[in-house]
Amino acid sequence: MKKLFYIFTLLLLGIVVKAQQSKEPPLTRILFVFDASQSMLANWESDTKMNIAKRFFTEMLDSLAKIDNLELALRVYGHQKPVPPQDCSDTKLEVGFTKNNIEAIKQKMRNITPKGTTPIARSLENAALDFPYCPSCRNIIILITDGIEACDGDPCAVSLALQKQGVILKPFVIGVGLDLEFKKTFECIGNYYDATSESQFKQILGIVISQALNNTTLQINLLDTYGNPTETDVNMTLYDVVSGKMRHNFIHTINNRGVPDTVVVDPFVTYRAQIHTIPPVFIDTIKLTPGKHTVVAVDAPQGYLVVKSNSVHFKDMRLIVRNDSISPTLNTQYVNQVEKYITGNYQVEILTMPRLVVDKVNVKQSHTTTLQIPDPGMATISSDISGYGSVYVDKDNKLEWVYNLNTQINRETLVLLPGNYKVVFRAKNIKKTIATVEKNFKITSGCSIQVQLK
Repeated sequence: MKKLFYIFTLLLLGIVVKAQQSKEPPLTRILFVFDASQSMLANWESDTKMNIAKRFFTEMLDSLAKIDNLELALRVYGHQKPVPPQDCSDTKLEVGFTKNNIEAIKQKMRNITPKGTTPIARSLENAALDFPYCPSCRNIIILITDGIEACDGDPCAVSLALQKQGVILKPFVIGVGLDLEFKKTFECIGNYYDATSESQFKQILGIVISQALNNTTLQINLLDTYGNPTETDVNMTLYDVVSGKMRHNFIHTINNRGVPDTVVVDPFVTYRAQIHTIPPVFIDTIKLTPGKHTVVAVDAPQGYLVVKSNSVHFKDMRLIVRNDSISPTLNTQYVNQVEKYITGNYQVEILTMPRLVVDKVNVKQSHTTTLQIPDPGMATISSDISGYGSVYVDKDNKLEWVYNLNTQINRETLVLLPGNYKVVFRAKNIKKTIATVEKNFKITSGCSIQVQLK
C-alpha cells in the first residue's frame, strides 16, 4: 500500500506540473470592422479600393485558418443603405465569433457592395456587444477604412470608453488610401497604419495581424542598494493604465541563468506595476513594443527585521511596523518572525505591557536587524472586592497608562516588562474619592510579585 501511495503521489504531482507547464494562452478574438461606404468604390491603382481590400483580406484570412486560440468576427458598415439619404445606423455584425468561420466571412465579403455612409463611432459602440462575455479573452478590433467619421459620433471617445471598461484592447486602424491630414483623426482611436499603396496595404495587414497574435516579453529588474537586480521572490501586480483593471500577478523569479525571469504580456496594454514589498514600490508606466523584449527597473533594496524574545509569554505576541509615529501601519508581524522590508528607518511598536516603542530602527540591504525584548516579570494584583483601577508605569515621575483592571473580578495576573509601576484603585462599594488606594511595585525580569490592594 505504501508503494502504491508513493506511485500515486508521483503521478499526481506529474499531472499538476504538466498542467502548469502546458497552460494555454488566452483566447484571442479579432473583430474586423470593414468600411463598405460608397467611397470604397473609388479607383485605387489596379482596381477599386473595395476589390483590392477584399482580395488581400481574403488571402490574410486563409493564413489564419490553422492558428489555435483564435476566433474571428466581421462587422460591416455603409453596405445596407445608399446615400443619399444618409443612414448613420448602417452598421451590422455580419458574422459572429465562432470557431472555423473563415469561409463564412469570406463568403459574406464576396457579397458586400459599398453603398452608404461612414458611421465609425456607431460601429465601434455596437462592436462592444459583438464580443461574448469572456473575462480572460484578448478582444481586438481591426478597423479598415478609407474615410473619417461621416456622422455625428466621436470615434475617439467611444474607443477610449471601451478600453477603460476593459471591453477591448487598443484598436488597430488601417487607412486605405487616406490623406495624411486624417492621420491625427485616427491616432486617437488606436494604433494607426496608413496604407498609401496596394503593396503597402498588404504589408500593413500582415504586420497588424502579426502584432495582434503575438505577445511580447517583459523583464522587471528589482534593484538593490548597489543598483544590481538581485531582489526577488515577491509578487508583482500589473494593472491596465487605461481601464485600471488588474491584468497579471507574477511572483518575481531569478531564473537558472541568474537573471530576472521573463514574462509574456500583451504589448497593446500600457501597464502600471505594483511590487508588493513592504512598503510597496511602483512603476507608473510600462509601454511595450510588439515583438521586442522590454526591460524596466525599479529601486527595491530590502533587508530583514526580527524582534526576538526568550519568554514563553511572548510567543504569540505581535508588533506593529510603521514608517514613523504619524504614519499608518505598514505591517504586523509576530515576535521571532523574520520579515523583509525596503531599506530605511522604521518605528516598531511591540504590544507588550507597557507597549515597547523603538524609533529609527534601521533596515539595511541584505542585513537582519534584530531587536530583543527584555524578559518580563509577573504581578498578581488582588483586592478583597472588585473595583475601579488602572496600572501605570512610572517614567521620570510621570505616569503612563498601561492597563485598566477588570471591574468584574478582584484578582488578576499581568505579564509586565521590567520597570517601576503604580496601581491606583477604589472599591466599587465605597462611594468616597478619599478611599482611593495607591500601591507602588517594581517588576524585574523573571520574577513574580503579589500586589495586595487594601
